Amino acid sequence: MAPPMSPRRFDPARIDQTLFGALLAAKHEHGAAKIVLEDADRQTLTYGRLVLGSLVLGKKLADLSRPGEAVGVLLPNVNGLAVTVFGLNAFGRVAAMLNFTAGVRNLVSAVKTAPAQLVVTSRRFIETAKLEDVIEGLSAAEISPGKRVRIVYLEDVRKSIGTLDKAGGAARSLVAAAWHKRAAMRPDRTAVILFTSGTEGTPKGVALTNRNLVANARQIYAHAGGMLTPADIVMNPLPMFHSFGLTAATLMPLLNGLKTVLYPSPLHYKQVPRLIRDTKATFLFATDTFLQGYARAADPGDLQSIRFVIAGAERVKDQTRALWSKTQAQILEGYGATECAPVLACNLPSASRSGTVGPLLPGIEYRLDPVEGITEGGKLVVRGPNVMAGYILASHPGVVVPPDGGWHDTGDIVTVEDGYVAIRGRAKRFAKIGGEMVSLAAVETLAQDLWPDAQHVVVSLPDAKKGEQLILITDKPDAEKGALLLHAQKSGFPELWAPKAVLVVGSIPVLGSGKVDLAATHALAQQSRPLL
Repeated sequence: MAPPMSPRRFDPARIDQTLFGALLAAKHEHGAAKIVLEDADRQTLTYGRLVLGSLVLGKKLADLSRPGEAVGVLLPNVNGLAVTVFGLNAFGRVAAMLNFTAGVRNLVSAVKTAPAQLVVTSRRFIETAKLEDVIEGLSAAEISPGKRVRIVYLEDVRKSIGTLDKAGGAARSLVAAAWHKRAAMRPDRTAVILFTSGTEGTPKGVALTNRNLVANARQIYAHAGGMLTPADIVMNPLPMFHSFGLTAATLMPLLNGLKTVLYPSPLHYKQVPRLIRDTKATFLFATDTFLQGYARAADPGDLQSIRFVIAGAERVKDQTRALWSKTQAQILEGYGATECAPVLACNLPSASRSGTVGPLLPGIEYRLDPVEGITEGGKLVVRGPNVMAGYILASHPGVVVPPDGGWHDTGDIVTVEDGYVAIRGRAKRFAKIGGEMVSLAAVETLAQDLWPDAQHVVVSLPDAKKGEQLILITDKPDAEKGALLLHAQKSGFPELWAPKAVLVVGSIPVLGSGKVDLAATHALAQQSRPLL
């Protein structure tokens, strides 16, 4: 039996908008006085103030950049981040969302790939997060010969805003829709660049157009049907440099009339439940790892206002569901990919099946390509209005390489039964650790840099806390984890990339072709796991 149809109709005619244009439409539909944002400082923004702030800040940033240029955004989940993204969009600039947990090396690679000569951040954030080394590394990066990255602090921009700036913003806000149509931004142009690891660990940009982002926000809302209303309050502790935190937990509610509460770190297990209680949030977007942390740290009553939890990025464990069973919240597992802006499927209260990630969202086509050695299911390939404009590779900065025919190969092995999608495995050599994608090949390269005369293979195994763990299999007799971790830190790689254990073997298994036998190597790791 097929899953029931969504009560809301997905209207393709409403997706040909820019992000700022969609914000203006939401302001018109829900009223300028409606509060739509609140952050950890308990500062609130109405639609009217968000539009005005975007126009004032956007003009300042536009004076420092060129139309169509990518501008790096290095900020946590605060109201100022939303104002920055919409402000850049209003003036035809592209927001390159920088992952401040990725390490100096990856951040420098990201700004070169975009390319983004201007990076917007906050002194308060840099000091609080102790990211001075990141700023030092970015400031020294050359985007092109003789042109280094320029760091702009929001505190300095705010100080420079005078009476004339505010008056200009107010005047533009009165005719914002007509004025924005003359800006350099269009629905089919890149609005945001997110970054995902390449096969060798070099970040590659994912260019998402305005249409991609607006479409996915509308698709999610239509798919959710009656479970979401303008009276709901969304709690978003997920960083916006991830598409889950950007589109599903921020743009979707903002563009559909729901209030969103932003929190700067999903790792603050005690503070997030307290903020849920104080704000009476009804929807929570999170990953399995974070959900376990919140449930364990919460005081009685902290989570009682939550009606639904939307979980993505990693499989929801039975243990997590048991922890949350003490609340009224229903956990609904979904699935997506950065390249798809990101949501592709999600379970619903009226259409939920254990072991699946639910039905596909409206407007998405799919096919299952056969994979040698796989007898159940196939590789999921999708097409739809939310599928990216293309990749931006480090080897060709700023050049968008579109997906063939608009189809994106997710690299995931899935089955589809009665409309429900079940993830069976990943074809690509990546691991998800705490919701973060880590390239196994990049970690192998890291080990090779440290021990160039030995052979190394990295495999991933299930982990009860983080979803997966990395094991380095090597034929270097004296290899040990501490040395590799120290090398990773010195090389600017995040600690997350360091293998949890090192397994020394006499020789790495190889196939007749001379290639590494990954299946045999993985079996070695599984057999030795109790000893690691």
